[in-house]
Amino acid sequence: MVKELDPEQTRRAQAFRLWMKAPMPMLTFFKTLDVTRLVRHTRHGLKFNALMCWCIGKAASALEEFYVLPVGDKLLGYDELSVSTVVATDNGDISTCDIPFSEDFQIFYRDYLELTERVRRSGRPHDLSNERMVIGTSALPSCEIDGAVNIYAGIYNNPFLIWGKYRRGLFKTRLPISFQFHHSQMDGAQAAAFLVNLQEYIKGLSIRP
Repeated sequence: MVKELDPEQTRRAQAFRLWMKAPMPMLTFFKTLDVTRLVRHTRHGLKFNALMCWCIGKAASALEEFYVLPVGDKLLGYDELSVSTVVATDNGDISTCDIPFSEDFQIFYRDYLELTERVRRSGRPHDLSNERMVIGTSALPSCEIDGAVNIYAGIYNNPFLIWGKYRRGLFKTRLPISFQFHHSQMDGAQAAAFLVNLQEYIKGLSIRP
């Protein structure tokens, strides 16, 4: 469910006044994650991208800032989250797929497989933006990148994570990521807390195959 909020009645009142009219209100943080645990789970047939998306949703769900989003000149409030991924379609194009976040990984993973396959076949996006706050992601698993600063068009203000190919070491596997967010939605402290949460959920992930 989505509803319009009065910014002055929220914790984001000052940030909303300061940054909604800024010509470039987006910030980008860079962090290198230890994803050794996720890679181990892929040996049991689980998809790395799905594991990442679930951990992102889990980390975001603990912070109230992820349940609000500046859209146009409004601040919208959401009850639930979704994590979006980019899908290569059968017609050679790409499209987006919003997966509803569930605390239960098995439910999320089932939806991930079903919905991304539907988008792959149809070429049409699966859009939950009218129902849930969407956290965008884009993976470039064939490219070794240190991070990316996404474009800002003034339309899509959602938080967005980008990563490339993970890097295997002797004992650990690391993944550089970039995290872009709208300053009206959260400050640096909340963004940093999200990245700390994300690393902790990745390290503590334990899923039965």
